[in-house]
Amino acid sequence: MNLGLHIPTRRQNRIDSEQARTLLGDSTDTPQGKPLWVIVRRLRIATPLIVLLSIFFIFIQMARPLPAPFITMPPELHYTFEGNAPNLPWPEEGQAAVEVEGVGIMGVNGEQRPSPIASVAKTMTAYVVLQNHPLAGEAEGPMIEVDQQAEIESNADGESTAPIRKGQAFTEKQMLQLLLIPSANNAARLLARWDSLSERVFVKKMNAAAKALGMKDTIYTDPSGLKATTLSTAIDQLKLAKAVLQNEVFREIVDTTQVEISDQIATVYNNNGRALLEPGVNGVKTGSSTSAGGNLLWSADTIIDGRRHRIVGAVFAIHTGASVNAKLQRAITDSITLIRAAQDAAESASIIMKGDLVGYANDGFGHRVPLMATRDLKAVGWPGLEVKSRLESDGVPRSARAGTVVGMVRVGKGAGMVTAPIALQDAVSEPDLIAKLIHF
Repeated sequence: MNLGLHIPTRRQNRIDSEQARTLLGDSTDTPQGKPLWVIVRRLRIATPLIVLLSIFFIFIQMARPLPAPFITMPPELHYTFEGNAPNLPWPEEGQAAVEVEGVGIMGVNGEQRPSPIASVAKTMTAYVVLQNHPLAGEAEGPMIEVDQQAEIESNADGESTAPIRKGQAFTEKQMLQLLLIPSANNAARLLARWDSLSERVFVKKMNAAAKALGMKDTIYTDPSGLKATTLSTAIDQLKLAKAVLQNEVFREIVDTTQVEISDQIATVYNNNGRALLEPGVNGVKTGSSTSAGGNLLWSADTIIDGRRHRIVGAVFAIHTGASVNAKLQRAITDSITLIRAAQDAAESASIIMKGDLVGYANDGFGHRVPLMATRDLKAVGWPGLEVKSRLESDGVPRSARAGTVVGMVRVGKGAGMVTAPIALQDAVSEPDLIAKLIHF
């Protein structure tokens, strides 16, 4: 029965729903983003955490040690003495070397091949004895009693010896005089036994000392140098000469042309006496034998700008001569010629002038301030020598005025070293807060 009512079908309901969605648009869809209240709620949770982390970061950055200021030097900071390298009058044979102490090697000639050095070996004997039994000033050192072996050896043929007798006693200094001035072989062996109870043990000490000094081409087999198996080079012996000449007693002894040891021994004469008469020459040791030829390890001073500078050198393996002594005299003559030339070649020059840029002070944050020399710096050298300088500082302050001295510029080493203060060209200040916060 039809009562006039319209009853929609299921299909009509579905169509009506689709029409409704079309009419309402996206307002009835599920939201694609987060509701505002969700975002606000999460910000309320995150903000304190962010603040806390920020405070922690600031605290950590402020507590971290700041990078230490440091000094750098321009790589181009060097100086070359004007002129050509000196043409030194080298011997026509053997090997030779010359060095200005604290400056460098002036020249080397001949093959630096280990060869016998004869009594030049006594230089190391003296060095080891003085290392183990130091002497200074007017000290004479302990008494050393002559044993039977030393007396027997005093009559040995073909050796330089001292006429000492069993039971006699000499001070350490007197025994060193016998070792170095008349070059007594029996004194060398007696000193070895006195120091180490045996020559074999003493020779081990000699080789250990040579190794410590960087004498790579040297081997000692006896304390006197009589054995042809005791070998060295001119370059190696310069290393020893520089070390042993630091001892004032040694310097005094080797600079002596003659001396009266005691009332037990007549006056003894230095085999190097002729060279010692030359201006500035003050040592060191001769050596001669059939296998070694003539040899001289020498030392000479030169005065530059009122300051004394030591030159050391060696002339080894001179075999020209009718006798062993003639070969030694030839080595001495060649050495004198070389000494004079080296003394003439050594000179000084102003390598840094007051106000010159010598480096930079870096604050560790990427900023740098120029460093200037506060006075002229003169160095010793010779024509053609390239001189390099270095900067040294105990630390650069984080805050300082312009002109503050923060270190030194140095040239050379040891006795040959010269220095000049270096100062800030501009003021330096503590890094600001931002710099401290962003440094890593």
